[in-house]
This record gives sequence, structure tokens and C-alpha cells, in this order.
Amino acid sequence: MTNPTDIPILKSKVIKDEAYDKNYKEMLSMISTLNDRLSKATEQGDEKAIKQHLKRGQLLVRDRIDLLLDEDTPFLELCPLAGWNQKDMTLGGSIVAGIGLVCGVECLITGNVPTLFGGSSNEISVAKGARIAAIAKENNLPFIQLIQTGGAKLDQQSKVFHPGGGQFRMLAQRTKLNLPTCSVVFGSSTAGGAYTPALSDYIIMVKNQAQVFLGGPPLVQMAIGEKVDAESLGGGDMHSRKSGVSDQLALDEYDAIKKAREFIGRLNWQKKGKIPVTHLLPKIEEPLYDIDELLGIVSTNIRIPFDANEVITRIVDGSKFMVFKPLYGPNIITGWAYIHGFQVGIIANNNVIFMQEANKATQFIRLCNMMNVPLLFLQNTTGFMVGKEYEEKGIIKAGAHFVNAVSNSQVPAITIMMGASYGAGNYAMCGRAYNPRFLFSWPNSKCSVMGPDQLIGVMDIIMREAADRVGKPVNEKLVAERNKVLRSIVENESDVYWTSSRLLDDGIIDPRMTRVILGFCLSIVYNEKVEGGNLAGASRM
Repeated sequence: MTNPTDIPILKSKVIKDEAYDKNYKEMLSMISTLNDRLSKATEQGDEKAIKQHLKRGQLLVRDRIDLLLDEDTPFLELCPLAGWNQKDMTLGGSIVAGIGLVCGVECLITGNVPTLFGGSSNEISVAKGARIAAIAKENNLPFIQLIQTGGAKLDQQSKVFHPGGGQFRMLAQRTKLNLPTCSVVFGSSTAGGAYTPALSDYIIMVKNQAQVFLGGPPLVQMAIGEKVDAESLGGGDMHSRKSGVSDQLALDEYDAIKKAREFIGRLNWQKKGKIPVTHLLPKIEEPLYDIDELLGIVSTNIRIPFDANEVITRIVDGSKFMVFKPLYGPNIITGWAYIHGFQVGIIANNNVIFMQEANKATQFIRLCNMMNVPLLFLQNTTGFMVGKEYEEKGIIKAGAHFVNAVSNSQVPAITIMMGASYGAGNYAMCGRAYNPRFLFSWPNSKCSVMGPDQLIGVMDIIMREAADRVGKPVNEKLVAERNKVLRSIVENESDVYWTSSRLLDDGIIDPRMTRVILGFCLSIVYNEKVEGGNLAGASRM
């Protein structure tokens, strides 16, 4: 696969009929809801807090990020809906996080939202921070932290303190790995938060604005009886002249951002991964089919299947796809393509997974590891086939081989949940527990151990069999009430906003943005070497 022009072109078979129009309208409605919620996630506190912040001459966090980024370049925001609809959590965890270009270098950027509860951290802030740190480490990314925080939200101290220490461990490990971290301190960074800049490789503090100390003036007075003002205790000027905590003293916020850009620009940063020659071609071929058509192709009802080939042909370069084992195990599509010039091995579901599908996917993962090619998983499956016939044929063994291959695969993986993601199908198709480099969901997707109808049906059978064994009658009214409650729980917890709120994905995306996001993510993974490995593991023949 050295020449993309030699790859066969996939032909679309889409018919724009009544079902297509229905899907399109329903998906547009879902995307409208998504956009409304993403817009809410960009809010930075109430009007009073914002006015006070601006009155002090300080920039809002999203303006700080905009100034930091190279002009007219993308910013891939991550986990924006973390904490959605969770009690006592701030939407996004009071942190803006994402990947963008700074002086041409792909950097992981985080910024506290100081106008939202003072930028203080809650339980979801810590969980989001851990996920962001993992992305930065796995993808070998420089890390820029824009700091202004009141520390832990005290009414959640037990939920922040214990896991929050992992942030400091992560920063220390980054230094050992020669992964640079730059902290820009715009305001207060107190107590444990003082270690966030202190454990960074480069610290910039804003004059007469930044303050870093283990204990603020009230605590110092209470602990040792010393009266001292905040600036003398931990201001940028003091840390730049006396303690040496600060490496650069910025005159104002604009100067601080300029100094951060200068630091990144002087890193002489080089990607460890060898960029494919095809990515450097003068022109990347666009798909032959309009990606907008995905809205009519994909059903919002996950019980109605759709052909994953129609998705592939709208996201890959030139709609070209070299299919692997096209006549074997048709419910899983495997093959190679290019996305923005990056070669990928694609594994996509056409619903339930049988033995042939599992065997084919296992072999394909091994081949991609042999070829050092990243994997793209397009999930839409109700899981593995069940029943006496399939158990006798060894569906468990085939599934175990598939899961083993995903578990031991060494090439980077990116997962898109584009429909159902149920049971062990989620595992085999590289769900969150299998550490894909990135995982994004479409707004119609659902993820749980099984669908609500199946789960309620299973529980109903178990309950009736238990009653029959002891000779007791079934209270049908009680059963109906229990099933109603259970259905509500399952439907709620499999909803894409519930899972995204709990960081089971890296964001919910408009399907029409899939190709763009994949191209950016593939560029990001090449910051680290892309090398396959031996998939040997437990095997049952």
C-alpha cells in the first residue's frame, strides 16, 4: 500500500428515500441538541464574576487559549461535557482542555476557568485532568498549563485530595520522560495547587497578579502568627527574584502568553513517528461522496442497522478502500485506507459479531501491527452472537482471540462509537477499557452491557424461574413496576450524554466532523513512534 492511487474505490449504494429523509431530520435534531449543550459548556461563569474578572484587567481562559494558538489553526477540545447533569459538578470540570498548534507544535493545553467557582477543582476536574494527562503522555505532547485556581472545592476535598495527587506524580514522570511542561500562572495557585507549576519544567508568572504559595496569608497567620500580604508571600516578583520558583516574570497576560509561545518555539520539537510519505503529497484527495449524507445514512434508532461501508466511503481519501477478506465474516468490515494522507487499518461493524467476524478481525489486527499501521474502530454492534449452536462452535474462543488481539495490539487505535456499543462487542471493538488513543461518540450512540429490552427480558426470565422453583405466584403488577424502573435506569445510563459526562469518551461529535477530527488525531499520534508488536497471549485452539 505504498501508492494510494492503486486502491479500489468504494461505490456508494445510498438511495435518498423516505427512510433517508427521516434519518436526516432526526439526526439534525440530535446535532442541534449537541450544539446547544456544547455552547453551554463554553460558558465561563455568571455575568457578575466575568465582569469582576475583566475589571481586574484579566483575560478569560478561552481568550488566553486563542492568543496562545497559532492564528487560524484548529483546537480539538477534549471532554467538554464532563460532569454534564451531575450533581455538584461544574460542566467541563472548570477546565478547558484540548490540543492545538503553538509555533507549529501540537501541544496539549489546559486552562482553569477562574470565573467559575474561582477555577476550583471538583471530582470531575480530577478525573478529566487524569484523562488529559494520559493523552499527553501517550502521544508524546508538550503540555501547557494556564493556571488560575482556588485549589480544591472544599466540600469535595476527600474526592479531590486522594486522586488529585496523581496530577503531581504525572508531572514528575513527564520530566523524567523529557516531555516538557510549561506553566503560565495568571492568578492564585494555592496549597497543593502550588505544586502544579513547581513540578513543571518552565514557569511564567504575571507581575502583580500571579501568586503561588503553600499557605495563604490567613493560614500563615493562623499557623505561625506571621502577618504577611499575598504579594510578599508568593507574588511573581518575589518568586522571580528570591525563591527562584519563577523562570520568567511577565509584565502582563499578553506578555506571559508571548513568553509561553517563545518557550515552545525554542524546543526544537520533532515528532518521533515517521510521517508517511503520502501525508506529504501536494494534494490530499477528498472523499467522492458528501459527508453530509451520513446524517441520512445513519439511523438514530440503533436497532435499525446501516452499512458501515457507506460511512467509510465518506471519510477516507478518495473514497478508496482496500478490503481484507471481503467475502468472509461480512458483519465486520476490515481493510486499509488513507485519511488525510495517513494510512489506517479500519475495523467496522455491520451489527452482531459471529465467529468468522472475530477470526477475521483478529488476523487483521495482527497484520496492522506487522505493518506498523494505526487502527480505526467504527463501533456499531450489539455484541457477540449467543445460542447453543454458536457456543458449540466456540464463539467464546473466537471472541477471546479478538479481545486478546485488541488488548496486546501496540499500534495506536482510535475509536468512533457510531451506533450501538453493547457487551463484549464494546471490548473487542476497543472501547474505553482498552485504551484507544482517542475515543469519540456520535450523538445517536448508546453504550451498556446490553440493550434495555434484552436486559429487562433477561431479568424477567430469571425472576419467573426463581418464583417457579419455590412455587410462588408472580406478582405481575410488581414485575411491571420493577421493569419500568429498570428500563429507565438502563436507558439513562446508556445515553451518550451520561457516558460522556463520566469521561467514557473524549467528546461527542457531529458525524460530519469525523474525517477532520480523525485527520488531526492521526497527526497527533505520530508524535510518538508508530510500531506494532507481538500479539501473543492466552490462546485456545
